[in-house]
Amino acid sequence: MGNGGLGLKFGANPWRADTDRELLVKVLELMGHTFDPFCTTGLPSDVTIEVGEISFHLHKFPLLSKSGLLEKLIGEKSDEEDGCIIKLPDVPGGAKAFELVAKFCYGVKLELTASNVVYVRCAAEHLQMTEEIAEGNLIVQTETFLNQVVLRSWKDSIKALQTCDDVLPHAEDLHIVKRCIDCLAIKACTDPNLPGWPMREHGPMQSPGGSVLWNGISTGARLRNSSMDWWYADASSLSLPMYRRLISVMESRGIREEIVAGSLTFYAKMRLPGLNRRQSISTTGIHVEPKAAPSEEEQKHLIEELDRLLPLQKGVTSTKLLLGLLRMAMILHASPYCLSNLERRIGMQLDQATLEDLLIPSFSDSMETLYNVDCIHRILEHFLAMDQMTGGVSPGLVDDEQLLGSPSLTPITLVAKLIDGYLAEVAPDVNLKLRKFQSLAAAVPEFARPLDDGLYRAIDIYLKAHPWLTESEREELCRLMDCQKLSLEACTHAAQNERLPLRVVVQVLFFEQLQLRTSIAGCLLVSDNLDGSRPLGSGLPLSGEGAGWASAVRENQALKVGMDGMRMRVSELEQECSSMREEIEKLALGRKGWSPIQRKFGFNMKSQMCSAQEGSVSNGKNAVDRVEKLQPKVMKNKKQLSLNE
Repeated sequence: MGNGGLGLKFGANPWRADTDRELLVKVLELMGHTFDPFCTTGLPSDVTIEVGEISFHLHKFPLLSKSGLLEKLIGEKSDEEDGCIIKLPDVPGGAKAFELVAKFCYGVKLELTASNVVYVRCAAEHLQMTEEIAEGNLIVQTETFLNQVVLRSWKDSIKALQTCDDVLPHAEDLHIVKRCIDCLAIKACTDPNLPGWPMREHGPMQSPGGSVLWNGISTGARLRNSSMDWWYADASSLSLPMYRRLISVMESRGIREEIVAGSLTFYAKMRLPGLNRRQSISTTGIHVEPKAAPSEEEQKHLIEELDRLLPLQKGVTSTKLLLGLLRMAMILHASPYCLSNLERRIGMQLDQATLEDLLIPSFSDSMETLYNVDCIHRILEHFLAMDQMTGGVSPGLVDDEQLLGSPSLTPITLVAKLIDGYLAEVAPDVNLKLRKFQSLAAAVPEFARPLDDGLYRAIDIYLKAHPWLTESEREELCRLMDCQKLSLEACTHAAQNERLPLRVVVQVLFFEQLQLRTSIAGCLLVSDNLDGSRPLGSGLPLSGEGAGWASAVRENQALKVGMDGMRMRVSELEQECSSMREEIEKLALGRKGWSPIQRKFGFNMKSQMCSAQEGSVSNGKNAVDRVEKLQPKVMKNKKQLSLNE
């Protein structure tokens, strides 16, 4: 190749080319030369073929005998005195493909492979190497190799399809792309456990190189798992246009959506390095080694295509992948439609997300907040709208038992817990505005939180990170939580929390005392039942009953010890409440000194939060109603407690 002359010149009759070629080969062998048509042998060439920047110095008659196009072009140039120079700028596959064609014309045996057969087939079609020109011409030979070798093998079909990108218009016209994709789709949609696939065995069925042995003959195919994800890695090596067409054909053949989603996930992790920031193992357990990072424009285009290809069914695509795609789409400034669609997809299955994946940084130029709180708020709204459409849990279906600490594992309950955790993570951001924090916290329905401990923790962190909030702003923030839905541990912490407004502390103290008294009443009830039932059972000598009564006695003693501790705690809380009431009454004696105190604490003396007679701890109507309903229970438990004492 290059500017070297082709040292072959045959007789004037092109139909004697084969006889002359064989004679010349013998002559060259006697002279010590090997038959290489692209080395200089001293015999002058009579035609020059220019393919791109490469010039081939050849002879007319071997080319005339195989190519209809070259026969036509050489005939047009035969009268030129400057020599026959033919330019072929549009040969599919370029100089490498034409080199193989020229060797075929000179009788050199071609070594067709899955990596070069597409180039040679397209070049042969371009050069009109048909059966009308010569029997057994290059078109027939390449077609035979494609049909009988390449399309019967998964690996060879993948390799051939990869080469189609370089000669795409020609490969499309010859239906090579369609044939490869159809064969791949059929194999991918077929259960590998069915007959016709190499069995996954060890020992004599596997060659030392790891390939499958079929009746003792190496097939070149690697062992595959019996699962349906065996083709993910090979398909991910295709370009996006080819991969998209392959997935479309598979879907038309009825492949399951979860298999398609798994393949798309694998492809995304191979092509988008940003998705492997936290993980390098796919959801199917296959190790993913990302390819060289494409350009930002290519990555943005890939994300938008993946958004269109991913199945819409809830739960088919992992939420982790969707949040990763959303994060990268924000970085790469993908289209607004793509961003909105990804948020909607995530909102459909927000209950499957993790807190770590929700922490999407803010990529705006203003950098108002550390994390993109607005995005999570929109995702939450999508979830609530979808939950309402699908008939999620309504406020009327949440009973008192769930509110008192037996949370239901419904999707909306999981999302409420997730959002409370998210609020706690973003609360330390000093740039996070109060309205934005309140808006996200209030977006979760009240009935979705069986307990408000998570919300209280987030509020406490926010108050600690924003000490400049006014008393009214603190009270407004604390209205988000319901003190009745705080656990005993949270009440104990809140009662000693100096960051909370005094109004909230008093309210927490009241409900903590109420919870303690209720617990004591329950313990006493259990104790009475155990003491009353023991004499009845003592007269029934049943087998194994003695050990049961001994266990009941021990439990009774443990309950009494706990009851004594609760009594002491109730007494302490009553003393604290009484002392606080006395201090407030002393401060209320002077009219002049009340105004600054009123501004400091943010409530009027007339409210009497700690008053046990009125049974109210705040000015809110809801709190008053709840206390009035609970007042009979408190009095009853108090009487029972006094009787037992």
